[in-house]
Amino acid sequence: MKCQACSTETMMPFRCPYCGGQFCSAHRIPENHNCPKIGNARAERQEQVMTSQSYNSYNYSYVFGQQPLQRRYRIRFSKKEVKHIGIAAALVVGIGVSIGIYGNLSGSFRFQWTWDVLAVFATIMTMSFLVHEIAHKVMAQKAGMWAEFRLTTWGAVLTLVSVFLPFKMIAPGAMMIGGQPPSPKNYLKISIAGVITNMIFAASFLGLGLALPVSVYSGMFLFSAYINSFMALFNLIPFGVLDGYKIFSLNKAVWVAAFVPAVALTIITYLLL
Repeated sequence: MKCQACSTETMMPFRCPYCGGQFCSAHRIPENHNCPKIGNARAERQEQVMTSQSYNSYNYSYVFGQQPLQRRYRIRFSKKEVKHIGIAAALVVGIGVSIGIYGNLSGSFRFQWTWDVLAVFATIMTMSFLVHEIAHKVMAQKAGMWAEFRLTTWGAVLTLVSVFLPFKMIAPGAMMIGGQPPSPKNYLKISIAGVITNMIFAASFLGLGLALPVSVYSGMFLFSAYINSFMALFNLIPFGVLDGYKIFSLNKAVWVAAFVPAVALTIITYLLL
């Protein structure tokens, strides 16, 4: 988000309570950004001085990219976010192709994957990762919060390195969410949204894999179901920065309701492989 006074990129803009503009810390005070409603600010300050004989500073609530109310529930993507998503997508595509090539070389697959199968699987991998992150974004923005995807240096580096290793890591970045704290109900929705998308993908690919005749494609869809099941299960671990820790802390019954089917899907898809 850019400061409307100096155009400096800031992750923690202050919202002026009088004109509604978004500013950096240096321009947050009405006098510093030539607030068009500075008269209201001065009148309020004068009234506070006259009634309490003490000075109260302006009441600012910092938010991350809060938008005007009429656009509050619109899904928004900044140019910077789109660039980060593009790089993350390229890294995940590399992981998907790498998994297929490694599976072919190691003989892990029942059928050898052709390049068209590799392309479909890489697309599924990328979609599974991005939809997971965007689900968090949608729920956060619906709650009136700022939410944008950002690459993380070590996450992107480790994801790139794992393209060339047998062990794969898919963590090029994460959805950064901020603003005024949401209600516990909204916080729970934001936290569980990504896990739900992976379980929906897992169930869909499982059904597709079972519906098709036994072939390279049915095997690839079953493997895609396993990957999504594992992603859901891993994210539900109640530890550290994982979604599972937030969900478990907010509502243990909801965590159990999500964890049990995630375990079941992971076991079923693994056995089918």
